[in-house]
Amino acid sequence: MLDIQRIRNNPEEVRLALQKRLYEVDFTELLSWDQQRRSIISQSEELKAKKNKVSAQIPVLIKQGTDVNPLKAEMKEISDRIKVMDDELKTVEAKINDFLAVLPNIPADDVIAGGKENNKVIRTFGEKPEFNFEPKNHVDLVTSLGLIDYERGAKIGGNGFWVYTGDGALLEWALLNYFIEEHLKDGYQFMLPPHILTYQCGYTAGQFPKFADDVFKIETGEVNDRMQFILPTAETVLINYHRDEILNEEDLPKKYFAYTPCYRKEAGSYRAEERGMIRGHQFNKVEMFQYTLPEDSEAALDELVNKAERLVQGLGLHHRVSKLAAQDCSDSMGKTYDIEIWIPSMNDYKEVSSCSNAYDYQARRGNIRFRRKESKKTEMVHTLNASGLATSRLLPAIVEQYQQEDGSVIIPEVLRKWVGGRDRLYPKK
Repeated sequence: MLDIQRIRNNPEEVRLALQKRLYEVDFTELLSWDQQRRSIISQSEELKAKKNKVSAQIPVLIKQGTDVNPLKAEMKEISDRIKVMDDELKTVEAKINDFLAVLPNIPADDVIAGGKENNKVIRTFGEKPEFNFEPKNHVDLVTSLGLIDYERGAKIGGNGFWVYTGDGALLEWALLNYFIEEHLKDGYQFMLPPHILTYQCGYTAGQFPKFADDVFKIETGEVNDRMQFILPTAETVLINYHRDEILNEEDLPKKYFAYTPCYRKEAGSYRAEERGMIRGHQFNKVEMFQYTLPEDSEAALDELVNKAERLVQGLGLHHRVSKLAAQDCSDSMGKTYDIEIWIPSMNDYKEVSSCSNAYDYQARRGNIRFRRKESKKTEMVHTLNASGLATSRLLPAIVEQYQQEDGSVIIPEVLRKWVGGRDRLYPKK
């Protein structure tokens, strides 16, 4: 959520900043409601002060034999006015909150304006693999190797689901073990969170109310804050872990990572070339998350990008790192870098990690603060997240980039200890 004070003090600056996302906004109504809110609060506090003062005098006047009935009548009238003003305040605050709730984050100053056509490749790793034979696509490869059963996955869960079988399950679990081992080495705390969340979790993450229809909801008969849904990413959990808390300055940064399946509707987003595991309703992901001091969040973002990229480099896979333009960043994020992996059969790069800085946007929605050690003042923390990593595009990249002419696939060295020491997978007879 954006800071209302920032909008109040610099509405044109904020409006122009949001234009970098190609997002148009008029703050006229919001500023009017904000003025109304402050006026109501001022008048209400003045009336409450008068009521408290007179109410304290009434017992004294009664002892003096003074007729206090006129004062009591006046206090009754003031109480009624205060109640009306409290109701007016609730109404105008709801309008302000509803307006602010759908505003996206302000892009960082160094983020390029516009859509994904303005994304900038920062660096690449390795070379695109070249084959002296006709390479296969990942769907045919994982099927011939007996790694994935698409047909039975669709039978069980519908389109967009698959089953890891045999060596496929081992390879998937090897990837997760590899990620977990590396994050533990770097001092991140391992978390296994619940998968069913409350509405407030989605709101704090910045996914609700705008994208509330993009998640799988649990049928409870409840709405709004009582609604429950299945998590689309562990970020939605980890941002809420310290919701409504005041952390100590000396305890920051807090570094977490979590393994969860991710559940997404992805409605209407499938394209013909994104078959197989490239886009599905359920996939596995390890998510990294940091709570930091405001002055440390840019360095923390660099750390997350480097960690995510190092994992892909450890697998020996050709990839690139791109800095996203403003409109291509998710609404909650002020700056994002994507690690994009090469899928030969698609002749394209696909994102396997998004590394983002939300600055104080999520913290403001979740009321997550820290207390400065010297001044004792509280401020909003900064929050950051990065996939470390998502697996559903890694497996296609591994089998396609490491495929051999005989139909076998070389297993990346870092994964071999979790698949019985083998260095290669062979087609099933």
